[in-house]
Parts: sequence; C-alpha cells; structure tokens
Amino acid sequence: MSAQKGKDLLLKIDSTGEGSFTTVAGLRTRSIAVSTDTVDITHAESPGRWRELLSDAGAKRAKISGAGIFKDAASDALIRQLAFDGTIRAWQVIVPDFGIIEGPFQVSSLEFSGRHDAEVAFDIALDSAGALTFTAI
Repeated sequence: MSAQKGKDLLLKIDSTGEGSFTTVAGLRTRSIAVSTDTVDITHAESPGRWRELLSDAGAKRAKISGAGIFKDAASDALIRQLAFDGTIRAWQVIVPDFGIIEGPFQVSSLEFSGRHDAEVAFDIALDSAGALTFTAI
C-alpha cells in the first residue's frame, strides 16, 4: 500500500439502524486499533522456558478514536444521543486501498473542548461490541 491521504480514512455510522451509513462529523484525526488478548500456556517443559501462547483463544476487540468538529446539528445530536444512551450501533472505518472494517460499536468516551478564540471541538472513542467484518477494497 502506497502513502495515502489521512483525510481519506473515513468513519461512518449507520445513523438509522437500517444499514445506511453516513460520514461522521468533521473528523480531523482518526485511528483504529485491533487487538487480541493472549492466553499463556507456558509450562515446565516449554522449550527453553520460552512463553507459549494458545492460538486464536483470547478475546478480540477494536477501538476507534477521532477528534474534530461537528459539521452540522444533526451529526452532533446523533453522536451525543448515542453516547448518553449507551446505544450500540453499526459503524464503518474505511481505510483507502486496504478495506472496510464494519461492526457494532459503543461510544465509550465523548469529550468537548473549546478555546475562547476557536470552534468547539470533540474527541470520541468507540469500543467494539461484537464481531467485526473486513472487506478488502
């Protein structure tokens, strides 16, 4: 994969719960991290006493984070309501020339900030709440 513009990494939400995805707000930065817990199965006879791990046994999870400004009142209201209600909704992360990661996420953090001489900004964090899919593009 060659270098890509950061602005092309998109975060989208199923705003109605019916499979229609729309781009979220005016994100200026965004990231996704996928991780798996390890299950240590090391024992007295492990070769050289090196740690051994059980393949495909730990819990998998993903975390999406972003920061930016709300582009309109509708996206502001939607994200705010999801955060306050703890609603799990389908989200997509589109990574250019790589693929689409899609699945259920819950807003785990929503922070607002603002300077006296600038716009109100927000930081958002989403935690996966079920199985994710990956579609290569």
